[in-house]
Amino acid sequence: MAEILLVEDDTTFAAILENFLKKKGFGVTVKYSVKGGIEALKHGTFHLILLDYRLGDGVGLDVLDALRDRNQFIPSIIMTSFNDVRTAVRAIRQGVFDYITKPVNPDELLMVVNEALAEKTTENKRATARLNKETEVPEGTDFVEGTTSAAKKLHEYIALVAPTDMSVLIRGESGTGKEYVARSIHRMSKRADQPFVSIDCGTLSKELASSELFGHIKGSFTGALNDKTGQFVEASGGTLFLDEIGNLSYEVQVKLLRALQEKVIQPVGANKTISVDVRVIAATNEDLLGSGKFREDLYHRINEFEIIVPALRDRRGDFRQFVDFFVNKANEELGRSVTELSPEVQEIFDTYDWPGNLRELKNIIKRMVLLSPSTTAELAALPEEMVFAIRNQPADTQPVATADNPDLRLHSEIHERKLIMDVLQKAKYNKSKAAQMLNIDRKTLYNKMEKYGIE
Repeated sequence: MAEILLVEDDTTFAAILENFLKKKGFGVTVKYSVKGGIEALKHGTFHLILLDYRLGDGVGLDVLDALRDRNQFIPSIIMTSFNDVRTAVRAIRQGVFDYITKPVNPDELLMVVNEALAEKTTENKRATARLNKETEVPEGTDFVEGTTSAAKKLHEYIALVAPTDMSVLIRGESGTGKEYVARSIHRMSKRADQPFVSIDCGTLSKELASSELFGHIKGSFTGALNDKTGQFVEASGGTLFLDEIGNLSYEVQVKLLRALQEKVIQPVGANKTISVDVRVIAATNEDLLGSGKFREDLYHRINEFEIIVPALRDRRGDFRQFVDFFVNKANEELGRSVTELSPEVQEIFDTYDWPGNLRELKNIIKRMVLLSPSTTAELAALPEEMVFAIRNQPADTQPVATADNPDLRLHSEIHERKLIMDVLQKAKYNKSKAAQMLNIDRKTLYNKMEKYGIE
């Protein structure tokens, strides 16, 4: 049975989630604060973390920062309001598996939870394969080449640089398909029959990054119970993809520069160096030199050839191809038969600016297909707040979750704010009485009032 840590400061919503997940066969531990979530991680073993983004004593990412500081990785899902999608996209850069918007749909939640757990199993299998010296086979891709001039230029560049051994820097917003580009370069290179090893630098702490990249010897630091082979060695002869390379610390950048210049690495705690033959492809969604945190000499070393992946909003000519591709893929995975979008859905898709790019489009379409019983995807299958945001309708026209109707689908931060204001008014702004009516303590009420800007 998979164990889930749920960190959510809304006690009513947490109870709804807990009951739902337990009915689906998961073990659930509930905490109501960042501090509580961090303490739970110290004393329990979890396969997945489900986090509210905004918590009374911080944000959900604080829990993940603490996890990284302990050199641990657990798949995590962020729950957030639709208005915070851009924040959720940034969270994915920090190692979050996925995000889900409130109001939460139970079927969508279950789908994302199962996908996160399946991904963890897949990662374990990959790690085992590497330990057994098996070559990692590139996965199928969630990408369409497209036919616009931007798409043609992108793939011309891939074909041009792939046969060389040049280091490549791939730049683009989160969710644009940078790893797909890296895999395509590897697949078309002379190293195609050798390993392709991908590392998300956003998930690595300073201590873990050195060990993960270069390896370590037993006893070199606390927790180093055995020798570890670094990913440079695992990728020997092939390609090492460093995603979000801007997250590496200055100290690790120094070691990486040496590895690229001298083609040798030194495991943490070792006295001897190891020769390596690796092609490095790096990716970033930021201006590395402009950030002031990235070494200029390393930048020029990894940027022998630059490829810029355009944002989805700049590829409107390819948009319909992407939609059709993801709809067909979701139909296959979910056993659905969606063949067309209603005019209303098409209108929303054409108007929305897709800050999460292809990743967000894929997630929205998968949710839409899951919630579409017929061959036509209707407006009701889209996130409610996405529709309201595009059509500029007042949020308070949405249905409200109450104690008498604790529907997981209807509970969102917008509704919660309105509920708190209504209860405060009924309690004549007696906060102790209002907290009692809401079944929360005064401190939690104060935190929520501050969170929602309630005077």
